[in-house]
Amino acid sequence: MTVENYPGVFDRVKAILTDSIVIIVFMFLASYIFSLFESVPDYARIIAFVFIFLLYDPLFTSTFGGTIGHMMLGIRVKRESNEQKNILFPLAILRYIVKAFLGVISLLTVSGNEKKKAIHDYLVGSVVVYVK
Repeated sequence: MTVENYPGVFDRVKAILTDSIVIIVFMFLASYIFSLFESVPDYARIIAFVFIFLLYDPLFTSTFGGTIGHMMLGIRVKRESNEQKNILFPLAILRYIVKAFLGVISLLTVSGNEKKKAIHDYLVGSVVVYVK
């Protein structure tokens, strides 16, 4: 692969911002759906919001190769060992937790290597690539 096939910080931040909007929309939709019912247990609301907030990124990344933000920008998260395959769900969860915990610190490493990998990519053996 050529270096041009690996998105830099700017495209990755655009994907994160897009996903933030998507998550907010999903939360508003969940709130609206709950408002249609007379009585919804608090635990159901909590589960729904935890599911949206914590599992959106790992589910989309492991199933489709990327979140909606990634897809809109034409980038995907793949296994470094085989860029044709998505990363496994447990690895997608770990990747998301580290990405969320380290935030901007993780993205600072993107420009310092040939494949533009962030710390969370190194940890799980993933790489972010442009799709054709």
